Amino acid sequence: MSKTFIGIACLMASLLSWDSLAENHTGKYPKAVRTHKKSDPSSELKLPAGFSGTIVAQDLGSARHIAITKTGDIYVKLAKLKDGKGIYRLRDTDKDGLIDETTGFGDYPGTGIFINNGYLYASSNSSVYRYKLNDKQEVDSPDQPEKLVSGLREKDRDKSKSIAVDNQNNLYVNIASDNDACREAGTGKGLMPCPLLDSAAGIWKFKANVADQSFASGTRYATGLKNVVGLDWNTKNNSLFVLMHGRGKFDDFYPQYYTPQNSAELPAETMYEVHQGDDAGWPYIYYDPVQKKKMLAPEYGGDGKKTGGEKAISPVVAFPAHMAPNGLLFYTGTAFPERYRNGAFIAFHSQSQPIHKGYLVGFVPFKNGKPAGPWEIFADNFAGVDLEKPQGPVQHRPCGLAQGPDGSIYVTDDLNGTLFKISYKGSAKGQKSMTASKKK
Repeated sequence: MSKTFIGIACLMASLLSWDSLAENHTGKYPKAVRTHKKSDPSSELKLPAGFSGTIVAQDLGSARHIAITKTGDIYVKLAKLKDGKGIYRLRDTDKDGLIDETTGFGDYPGTGIFINNGYLYASSNSSVYRYKLNDKQEVDSPDQPEKLVSGLREKDRDKSKSIAVDNQNNLYVNIASDNDACREAGTGKGLMPCPLLDSAAGIWKFKANVADQSFASGTRYATGLKNVVGLDWNTKNNSLFVLMHGRGKFDDFYPQYYTPQNSAELPAETMYEVHQGDDAGWPYIYYDPVQKKKMLAPEYGGDGKKTGGEKAISPVVAFPAHMAPNGLLFYTGTAFPERYRNGAFIAFHSQSQPIHKGYLVGFVPFKNGKPAGPWEIFADNFAGVDLEKPQGPVQHRPCGLAQGPDGSIYVTDDLNGTLFKISYKGSAKGQKSMTASKKK
């Protein structure tokens, strides 16, 4: 393990006061609330040499994905309404590194939020909206968003709609499967063909500048993706990259082929580069991170040894099982050392039992738009507990990522609503990160 240091120690952060955030009768923003500050000594991030971490806001609620304007305003999407609002704009008015103004709007919960070409895009669990940003990077009409898409599939599980926008006014939306392995209820028998693929388990493409589109207006861009929460448009090679959550249990109906340990180690969480018409293979196959092969799922005749998915695309990166990659950010800044530029940061929302790691931000180096090395642990210890011998509750679950105008990156926590900022100040000479292989 490379040398790390405590990135946060007894830092002062802002305790956000929400009592006066109801919008006024004009429909414009209410007067922003000035907040007082408190420390959070439990948060001690482990970061590579030269990096530092600070807490810039707390108590945001279930903070999912975030977007940051060129002026530094931060828009946070909440999975659950906070005082009736699902989006909060955060602002540091006195430039002391702490959020001291908050403004709430939007009466719908959700995950997706994105800024592109002068608009703020945001999603509920069944629709996508956009707001025009003015010269101050504020939403002009917070009570009157333009509804772009409605009627997206929403069930009881994995219902969030993550979004990305390219430079050709195309909007990409994840629609997850609500059936973990496309089985018949109460059995281990797979449905063939899987009927969910018509309306879920993929990425759908819509127009980013056309109002009132229905689900039928969209195009199924890529399929065979069980649940994608993290996705980002890579401007280096003009393509969409997505992070898929792998399926669950193998041993419940197939103990002759899989042990409980196999279920803990399989399948990999995966990153794909996807293009129009691509199929990642779910539910018929899964990716085995140990054998490094696409394997036939047991519901469809697999036994842990049979390969499959010859026509399915292969992942460009495979991560340990069950780490729940929820945020993806391609770093386009210059503030970090050169090896991080154009690379991918990933927010992992859960943990992997085999390596006793999780609740962290990982990194994948890229070169010429392609992965150029193994994934690494970049920011660790959001959990605040020893995951091998846990004592006490997990403190923070990383979910969303965004890049600030100064080149720092921001990380949301949807467990306790904490917002972290990670910056680089040190010398790039000899700088290294903790690699996953060294942490095993």
